[in-house]
Amino acid sequence: MQALWFFNTLVRVWVSEVEGQDGLSVLEHWAPYGDSLPLHIHHTEDEVVIVLEGEVRFLVGDTSRRVLPFQEILAPKGVPHTYRVESPEGARWVTVTAHRDFERFVRAMSRPAEREALPSPTGPPSPGEMERVTKIAQTYGIEFVGPPLG
Repeated sequence: MQALWFFNTLVRVWVSEVEGQDGLSVLEHWAPYGDSLPLHIHHTEDEVVIVLEGEVRFLVGDTSRRVLPFQEILAPKGVPHTYRVESPEGARWVTVTAHRDFERFVRAMSRPAEREALPSPTGPPSPGEMERVTKIAQTYGIEFVGPPLG
């Protein structure tokens, strides 16, 4: 199983989009307390999230929901969404997408994990880094539309 450092998270590739015919991707994410991505939209695919450990608050459209282990949430294609890890010990979850773009974005923004652990925290990206991330995200049908959850 391939492990990647994606910003401040560890991602394990359970099923890669290249393994099947339809671009199905299953990725496990391990994130620290407080981790949150900017509010964003996937224009090409739905995203199903199943929390395995910890507590994660999701904002999908206008709905905020706390998701606990073995609960799921759907972020439909075209709907703004984000998350914030609320549990002090961090959280783990699985994302399932049925198009190639999300996994390809994760790979484009990641580096191979040096160990099976979270990377050293890097803090928020600089304006220049965020501009680069935004351009790469657009390549994969992802649009940033707001700030992370505080």
